[in-house]
Amino acid sequence: MNKASYLEISLFCISVLFFLQSCRLDSQKALQNLTSIKDTSTILKQNINPDFEKEPLSTEWEELTKDQGFIIDIRYATNNNFMKKKIYDCSRCLMRKEAARALVLLNEELVRKYNYRLKLFDCYRPKDFQQRLWDIMPDINYVAHPSKGSMHNRGVAIDITIVDSLNRELDMGTEFDFFGKQAHYDYTNLSKEVLANRKFLRAKMEQYGFAGIRTEWWHFSHKGKTYPISNYRWSCDKK
Repeated sequence: MNKASYLEISLFCISVLFFLQSCRLDSQKALQNLTSIKDTSTILKQNINPDFEKEPLSTEWEELTKDQGFIIDIRYATNNNFMKKKIYDCSRCLMRKEAARALVLLNEELVRKYNYRLKLFDCYRPKDFQQRLWDIMPDINYVAHPSKGSMHNRGVAIDITIVDSLNRELDMGTEFDFFGKQAHYDYTNLSKEVLANRKFLRAKMEQYGFAGIRTEWWHFSHKGKTYPISNYRWSCDKK
């Protein structure tokens, strides 16, 4: 073999070695990128609110319906509210399981003992809908700021009243969402009937684990577990 041939073979071998080394580095880099992508995917998945991953009725939520004996009158799914504007896309009443089950038991007692039923005005409220309320009524005296949220946004608050055997609301002195002192629980310049009805409603709600507030006779929150603000948006394609 002459000197020229030996040089050509040497250069070819060196080129092959450089090529193989380059392929090895590219493979390692691709593997690192793939691992990084997997890690990022895992992190993102961990940060997703599980309410968005699953239909909530199969986890820690339940829906209250007319089939259970309730009267469902979700006012923010209509124009029949203090804002005269539809806020919710459609009418459904979701609650955290323990709160929902307590209401089912209470309703069963009212039907059995008094021939009464519960009428539900508002239940779980997604954070996006809280923002819609705030955009229309940015007043903390009436609507909780979306950044703070309310018990409705956590799925444990209910706006409620009682109806008789003819589906007539018991006289509570004011309409639902009446913003004035007459709606306060401690306001006593009302008839004996109204005061008795408010006392009966609150006593029954407290019996089943709910607490009222001073300014709204219709508003109660379940005193069980605490939950973060949720933004789960229920489907309007309910079958």
